[in-house]
Amino acid sequence: MMDLFRHPLKVPSHRPPRVAETDRIYAVGDIHGRFDLMVALLDQIQADAEIHNDRRRARIVFLGDYIDRGDDSRAVLNTILELSGPKSPDLIFLRGNHEAALMAFLDDPVAGRAWLGYGAKQTIASYGLPPVSSRVTDTQQLHDLRDQLAAAMGPQIDVLRAMPTHFVSGNVLFTHAGASPQRPLQDTKAMVWGHPEFPQNGPVQGLRVVHGHYDYIEPVSDAGRICVDTGAYYTGRLTAVRLDSGEAFLTAGP
Repeated sequence: MMDLFRHPLKVPSHRPPRVAETDRIYAVGDIHGRFDLMVALLDQIQADAEIHNDRRRARIVFLGDYIDRGDDSRAVLNTILELSGPKSPDLIFLRGNHEAALMAFLDDPVAGRAWLGYGAKQTIASYGLPPVSSRVTDTQQLHDLRDQLAAAMGPQIDVLRAMPTHFVSGNVLFTHAGASPQRPLQDTKAMVWGHPEFPQNGPVQGLRVVHGHYDYIEPVSDAGRICVDTGAYYTGRLTAVRLDSGEAFLTAGP
């Protein structure tokens, strides 16, 4: 994993990719059930936005992976449910691979049972449901779990289904897992699950990609990309980057 970050990326220096001149974007990394860090980071973002109060439109882009591994996935999704929709047009919630895996399980618990090995134990427990082995193969048990989980999640499921795979401001692309160098705005699977040529084979032509997915202790920033997944569920650090005419990082946790 760490080798992915040892190769500096380069883009033409005469045309650095930036967000739109009218935007100030806060991009939040992988939350993974750390509701406490989510609340703390949103407080920091609000305070920062009040300081940097100009004619730019402040937006928050969440880069996906809200669930699994951490203990409070239900609380995270409840907050997203409360904040989503037309009432909050400047909050953008992108889909991560953990949300995609959960949706696959809800659609077909037999074909999608791989989600149970993605740290789903903590998510299931957050809804007050009994633990299930990630190796379970009993069809009835899988369907029962799906039905119980779907009932407990309720309208949260609709919010998850509606999440887009990416957001673009200026010539900066925000996705969960990066982008296909050949088809950056068309290959939605790469945006959610990653691409074998990203990020180690260089930048995506004409774009700067802001993403999570590849956890690292510190955020990674160079001319071609920014990664803000700082492994919140095990490091206790949730990171966001502020992008306008420049960039700055905000971190909740030690």
